[in-house]
Amino acid sequence: MVHRTPFKQSQTINDWTGSEVFLKLENLQKTGSFKIRGAFNKVAQLSIEECSRGLIAASAGNHAQGVALAGRERGIPVTIYMPKTTPETKVSATRKYGATVKLFGKSFDEAYVAAREEQLETGATFIHPFDDLAVIEGQATVAMEMLQQQPELDTIIVPAGGGGLLAGTALAVKTIRPDVKVIGVQAANSPAIYMSFHGMRNNNIPFLPTIAEGICVKEPGKLTTDIINNYVDDIITVTEQEISSTIVFMLEREKLLVEGAAAAAISAVLNKKLPVSSNKTGVIVSGGNFDLSKVAGCMQRATNSVQNF
Repeated sequence: MVHRTPFKQSQTINDWTGSEVFLKLENLQKTGSFKIRGAFNKVAQLSIEECSRGLIAASAGNHAQGVALAGRERGIPVTIYMPKTTPETKVSATRKYGATVKLFGKSFDEAYVAAREEQLETGATFIHPFDDLAVIEGQATVAMEMLQQQPELDTIIVPAGGGGLLAGTALAVKTIRPDVKVIGVQAANSPAIYMSFHGMRNNNIPFLPTIAEGICVKEPGKLTTDIINNYVDDIITVTEQEISSTIVFMLEREKLLVEGAAAAAISAVLNKKLPVSSNKTGVIVSGGNFDLSKVAGCMQRATNSVQNF
């Protein structure tokens, strides 16, 4: 059910960075995001009794589509809570997959609380977007494919919000190729995992709007945080200008539409922020569900640096 997505090089990025950079194009995945991997893996493991109670989830958008499609494939009714700030493209796509969508709050964390409250009332089966081992294992298949497609990788760059993709990548990579460095990337406006990883106090964490709404999570998972702290090599942040510039760059130079979360990971490479030297770098382009109405704002935020890439 899940595509084995392309893993391509960009000559422009190679020339700019002086190394070989491979883009894992999960924006071309079913539902436009890697999230389908974890959702399908989790839903496939549910018992008949768990399925009979229906599924409920909270999502910033991409997990919603994965759960909706996975539920439809098994004939299970699905309810999804999403923040009111979710791009319309993600909301409409989730509805088209047959899920009931409820918009609540201004952030993923507020939508998550509302979904948990309904789950307690109805007894529906909750499908967590990141803090679940079956979901993490599903996301790990991205990294496993990357290592098969390019065995000589020495570094993998991963966008991080709740941490499911980063945790899954770290587990897979450090099991198969422990010498490969795993670097997480967060939006500077929402750096909860970054601050936790670097030992900073949680009450000092800024939590501001970001164009990378897919990784705008205030409370990362406990399971994901433990895995990340034990297996990830480093975590860095990128700014809104850097993310916006990368979205524009990918449209102009690569003819690919990527969402903010994916752009964050690419941005770390384009802006030469990697804390390690790398000859063959793999970047997880996590999704492409970007609201086209935001392109103009992106171009305004993008600095002239995009012209220099």
